[in-house]
Amino acid sequence: MRIKKEYDAVIIGGGHMGLTLGAYLQRAGLKTAIFERRHEEGSAIFSNECTAPGFIHNLHAQYMEFLEWMPIWYDFDLPRFGARTVYPHAQSGLPFSDGRPPLVIYSVEKEENFDKTYKSVAQFSKHDADTLNDLLRKIQMIKPVFAQGLYNPPPVPTPENPEPDNEAVVMILQGLGYPTRISKMTYRDTIDYLFESDEMRCMFYRLGVEWGIGLDIDGTGGGFITTLCWYFNWRLMVGGTHTLAHAMEMAAVREGMEFFESSEVVKVLLEGKKAVGVQLKDGTKVSAKIVASNADIKGLMLRMVGEENLSDLWVKRVKDFEIGPSCVLGSTAMALHEAPDFKSARWNPDINKCFYTIVGYDSAAEMYAYCHDAHSGYLPKTYGEGIWVNSLWDPTYAPPGKHSLTGWIFLPKASKLTRGEWEEVRATWNDNFLLNFERFAPNMTRANVIDDFFYTPQDQEDEMRLMEGDFCNGSAKLSQMGHNRPFPEAAQYRTEIENLYLCGPFCHPGGGASSACGYNCFKIISQDLGLDKFWEKLDRGY
Repeated sequence: MRIKKEYDAVIIGGGHMGLTLGAYLQRAGLKTAIFERRHEEGSAIFSNECTAPGFIHNLHAQYMEFLEWMPIWYDFDLPRFGARTVYPHAQSGLPFSDGRPPLVIYSVEKEENFDKTYKSVAQFSKHDADTLNDLLRKIQMIKPVFAQGLYNPPPVPTPENPEPDNEAVVMILQGLGYPTRISKMTYRDTIDYLFESDEMRCMFYRLGVEWGIGLDIDGTGGGFITTLCWYFNWRLMVGGTHTLAHAMEMAAVREGMEFFESSEVVKVLLEGKKAVGVQLKDGTKVSAKIVASNADIKGLMLRMVGEENLSDLWVKRVKDFEIGPSCVLGSTAMALHEAPDFKSARWNPDINKCFYTIVGYDSAAEMYAYCHDAHSGYLPKTYGEGIWVNSLWDPTYAPPGKHSLTGWIFLPKASKLTRGEWEEVRATWNDNFLLNFERFAPNMTRANVIDDFFYTPQDQEDEMRLMEGDFCNGSAKLSQMGHNRPFPEAAQYRTEIENLYLCGPFCHPGGGASSACGYNCFKIISQDLGLDKFWEKLDRGY
């Protein structure tokens, strides 16, 4: 397709946030084009045959926890464009090296699953089983409240209410019947307050860092309650997570949007303090009335716009925006002859078919040390991971009779190690992980591995522009969340450059395959341009 010289709107970057914004802008009547640096759309929502042919690995985005509420899924009927999901009933598992009964938590889809979860947790603590059962049931009833928080721009502070985000957390805690002081506690202290068993604490420490929340940060306790809304609601994309990105692109293209791959934007064109288009790496200039960016905020503002075109305040705000260490990932990929067979399966065979299994840890203390090391900039001493064997649920992930395993590891941010040091980690991590893995699942030896690959935080930055390997492209600390994300002056998706907007995961509500940043940015642009506010006519509240 030939690039036109003028569009109503141009979007920098074809990540799923940019695809969402593009689809809605085009439907609203704006001639829209997306320019993507890579050879395909989706950014962190991508799949790769990085081990052996026929073995699909989701190297970054994996479980789809937001599809129940994601506006673009319904508004554009993404299943029509090939997006299909599987909803595993055994959602999360924790096996043990001594072969004692595993901890298995089941989906919230069916009433019988609540009973299965209760029975599994009660092996370790009836108190914990009662607490989790109470929490999960209450959360199901107020999920729409959480969805409205995701799919609306953050509240604007006022002199009367300078911290609206905290007020919302307090109200939620009150509504659930839990002490409001939890909003002042650390994530770890909240878990320890709610659960008494070592096994439950071990699992939830790990699930906390899955959301990029440091375990020892004051004021994050309410975050445990809010993120619990999305736990155990995880779905698997059939054929790889890239099918979601492809469906988004095709839905937008059907609306008339144009998409250009291998087309890197290097500059935002300005007339005074107004954005009027973009320039590509090959020198092509494209005019636009609206420019929105899914690219990282430092690259956008400091390089594409240029420090010389920003106020001193914005230069400082952008430079001070912290990236990592709370959301930094590496990934293991293994093509297997056999799926893992855990010692703990003799008590509950469902541990062998959990969607997400936490492997390598026998205690909360061990898990805490791992989380603390990674957050502090050190390589973890324990070679453990959260793994998925997607071929157990969807046979398209591996050749017949074989299995595809992918795992997440939280690691120091990319700049903490040199490229040479990361190559050493790549060369040694999987072997060390297998030595630990075998203690939990005896068949997980090197002989069971057909081929393997390790994806470092540096790879995340190089390939997907997740700076420092941070999947939120900005730390999920309290001072950078809600009405402070990425910083107060930019929290409503606008910049100080007229007609230049932000739609990446450095905006509220942050990372994850939610599409929320793109959807919320569309709302702001609609407000500024006087477009139809169609969402106000819907019953869903967003």
